[in-house]
Amino acid sequence: MSTSQEMEDLLDEMYNAFTPTPLQPGDPAYVDCRAVRGDDDVLEDLGRTVRRSQQFTYQLYSGYRGSGKTTELLRLKKDLEDRGHVVVYFAADEEDISVQDAQYTDILLACTRHLLRGLKEANPDPILNWLKGRLRDLQDVMLTEIDIEKVNLELGLKAFAKLTAAVRTKPGQRQQIRERLEPHTETLIQAFNDFVKDGSSHLPQKTKLLVIADNLDRIVPIFKENGRSNHEEIFLDRHEQLKALNCHIIYTVPISMIYSRWATELKDNYGIPLVLPSIMVRQEDGEPYDKGLEILKTVIQRRIPPSLQAALIPNVFESEAVLRDLCLMSGGYVRDLVELMQQAITKTDALPIKAKDLQRAADALRDVYKSTIEPNEWIQLAKVSLSKGINSSQRHLLFKQYVLEYRYLDTQGDQRVFYVIHPLIEGICDFLDAKSLLLGEAQSFTKSEQSVDDIVLLGLEAIYREYQLYLDQKDYKMASKSALQAVELLSNIAESLDSTQDRDVYRRIVALRSYWELMANLYKSRVF
Repeated sequence: MSTSQEMEDLLDEMYNAFTPTPLQPGDPAYVDCRAVRGDDDVLEDLGRTVRRSQQFTYQLYSGYRGSGKTTELLRLKKDLEDRGHVVVYFAADEEDISVQDAQYTDILLACTRHLLRGLKEANPDPILNWLKGRLRDLQDVMLTEIDIEKVNLELGLKAFAKLTAAVRTKPGQRQQIRERLEPHTETLIQAFNDFVKDGSSHLPQKTKLLVIADNLDRIVPIFKENGRSNHEEIFLDRHEQLKALNCHIIYTVPISMIYSRWATELKDNYGIPLVLPSIMVRQEDGEPYDKGLEILKTVIQRRIPPSLQAALIPNVFESEAVLRDLCLMSGGYVRDLVELMQQAITKTDALPIKAKDLQRAADALRDVYKSTIEPNEWIQLAKVSLSKGINSSQRHLLFKQYVLEYRYLDTQGDQRVFYVIHPLIEGICDFLDAKSLLLGEAQSFTKSEQSVDDIVLLGLEAIYREYQLYLDQKDYKMASKSALQAVELLSNIAESLDSTQDRDVYRRIVALRSYWELMANLYKSRVF
């Protein structure tokens, strides 16, 4: 029988074992999840491309924040280094960029700084000479006390660190620095390439140099008046600059970009992106996927103290049902799995974890999701739930982790993809109300406190924004499809109403539907 202090120490140990941080290569807690993630692997799909290509490669890697991308990229780093290659890895958001406001110049600076630090045999003069010129331009902004004429490698690294730190943490200086550096990006790229050329001459023949710029997928999307986002400006408009560096590079990219209307352009510019999906815990018909659930149980088992691993039930959980519910509630999203475990541990005084502890943990995490969902997003979530697919107006739901991607191999060995709503969102009343509307079910809106008119306006808001964007681009085919989405939404709502009791509302819905039918037909005719 454990004393209360021994139990407290055990719970402390378990809590910290589930801290949502990347695993280092060789960590015994690592679990190979390829079989329930569509069978892709960074060592094969990204690593082999680097090893086999005689040209420099610029690859994109994506997935949800907290899905395990960094863990996989660190595995790739070790694998390539074990094969004799040189890998410079950095997490861009830790020292170099602000995810709330990032531009391509910030990324170029970060790549340069980390390569300067990592490629020790190379002659640093090309980059240091570039840096001296820029420090002269920036003295009034940076207020630096560095003697520019005496800049050596050590002082140069300190100056770079100060420069990128200001870009990351000081909004007042950030834009001024960018404006001073923007005219000199071409010379920075040239200095970078001269430095790499010299460094490569000191490496054994056939040695590849790879830079991994991680955590760029965390850059928050910001949309401008023209409807274009900062993601598009960085990875599309500036792809030539990002690909001008003469070494192999892997950039992590926001998952919403992978499924945008620019997906083909991304593929043309960088090659086919690799995506790390969630661990599949449900099948397309909604039934639990036992193979995925077993993987998640193994993830939990390997993080708990060895003395408890032999029997999760009843050592850690009071029943198989509690453990299974935990895995299902996470949706196969690893970050939420470990955070649910941490929350459940904080809710209990002693093991095993009980159903009520897990429920309180789930309620806390559900409230976090609910507080961040915008009113007009409930209809979009309901559409994804029913279709198991996403369109361009819904791609931001992936970035926010409201929608999870599952991949699997079918009986013919082909990879299949489908999308589900995060399980913790599925039980929220606003989501259930929106889903019921789309299903054409008559219902009350008392729980969500939204009228039919409110639902219509919120549902049409996102569709209209997308529709208007396509018109601005003269993409009449997609404008017609957006108008048909509005027709479908309004038809479902009209069918859910009693046309005699809700006569005024019904008439407004029908009139709106007629308008959108007209727009759909109008722009459809312009395509042909």
